[in-house]
Amino acid sequence: MSSIRQLSPRLLWQFFDTQCSIPHPSGHEAALRQWITDWAAEKNLAVMQDAIGNLIIRKAATAGMEKRKGVILQAHMDMVPQANADTHHDFTTDPIQPYIDGDWVRARGTTLGADNGIGLAACLAVLADDKVQHGPLEVLLTIDEESGMTGAFGLTPGLLQGEILLNTDSEQDGDVYMGCAGGVDANITLPYEPEPVPAGHQARRLIITGLRGGHSGINIHQGRASANKLLAELLTDINQHAAIRLSELNGGTLRNAIVREASALLTLPADMLDTLANLVDRRRQQYRHEFNGVDDFIQLELAPTELPERVMTSALQQRLGAALLACPHGVMEMSRSMEAVVQSSTNLGVIGTEDEHIHVQCLIRSLNDEGRNRIAEMTAAVFRLAGARCDFDGAYPGWQPNPDSAMMQLVLNTHQELFGVLPEVKVIHAGLECGLFKAAYPEWDMVSFGPTIQGAHSPDERVHIEAVSRFWQLLVRVLKQIPEA
Repeated sequence: MSSIRQLSPRLLWQFFDTQCSIPHPSGHEAALRQWITDWAAEKNLAVMQDAIGNLIIRKAATAGMEKRKGVILQAHMDMVPQANADTHHDFTTDPIQPYIDGDWVRARGTTLGADNGIGLAACLAVLADDKVQHGPLEVLLTIDEESGMTGAFGLTPGLLQGEILLNTDSEQDGDVYMGCAGGVDANITLPYEPEPVPAGHQARRLIITGLRGGHSGINIHQGRASANKLLAELLTDINQHAAIRLSELNGGTLRNAIVREASALLTLPADMLDTLANLVDRRRQQYRHEFNGVDDFIQLELAPTELPERVMTSALQQRLGAALLACPHGVMEMSRSMEAVVQSSTNLGVIGTEDEHIHVQCLIRSLNDEGRNRIAEMTAAVFRLAGARCDFDGAYPGWQPNPDSAMMQLVLNTHQELFGVLPEVKVIHAGLECGLFKAAYPEWDMVSFGPTIQGAHSPDERVHIEAVSRFWQLLVRVLKQIPEA
């Protein structure tokens, strides 16, 4: 038990603390799902698991509210597993350790899972608290949102009865969302062409650390450094010196997180050590100046290490370096119709060296399919010129804004009644599941809101305590004011 259980609203924070104690990274939600199922059964709530692994929990309307429109409260059960380099944490077995830091809640050395754990806790608190007034209520808890939206993809038409969906996966207090970006994964494989390490070589590991990272949608416009792109620039410098050879390079573990750490294993003759050190030092100085105020703690280091068994051929090393340098990354286009809204972006999220190939993964986002497809074609062209194979999967649509949404107007009015200000209506550059829900339930009127969460998808993740309280107040009041069918 942690001190967060004493925060208000107490039921919500108690559920969140319990979630932290049960490992639930993407693809490993089974234990948390079973706990929720057992808890719902003990509360005599109707609970079912669909064919794909989502949970649906139903609660009857509060007395006198049976004729209100049916509402679906929605959250996802998985979290992004990211830890600092000096934190030894197995996300499949070890609990998250939340703690209070002033006005915020954080985790010790890892992601917190407030994305979307606070929303999930709010859904369970509504089910648990009989003082919350509502019409016919369903809670939809999906799986695998962070790594593929498997639960949303597999949602079957006809399972849910409500007309309104309240998504709890937004991350800014005072904002209400009425649309989101779609996306697609680019999976690139390049055959590893090996040759023996040249005689007389020594080995050095080039390590890039200290970057902020973050959510590849929400934070992509903020100019944060990507360790993979910095590594690509350094590899371009290195490739000017034929005697420095590349054995492997690795960076990032998730396609939807801006990369915080990357490394390359190099071999070189002793008389090139000073040259390599100078290349790294020059880039170190450049990055500290270039990212001042955005990424202030970038570290570039060279460390002695054991000689590898192989290096890449010079031809492969050159092609790979050029492709990674040319690979699109960051904001590609701003919206023409909505001010300060990112239209399209892409994230060079993963580089990995395996036995027989080099693997690269990008997540491409756009508010429309045309923008998404355009960047996909650019990405494929770059890597195919380097001799790589590029496959795309996991494509999901954006959630197109509905300016006539009755639920949006209700949420806006309710927010003003509670807090004296109208919230901002926004379109989020992230992959909310709402776009996929529309395919199975086109009639749903949907809106998304949540508390302030910063640093999602990184160990800097934190959630604002007072914003959670306001989120809860807004959710409870909206449920009470749902109109009759």
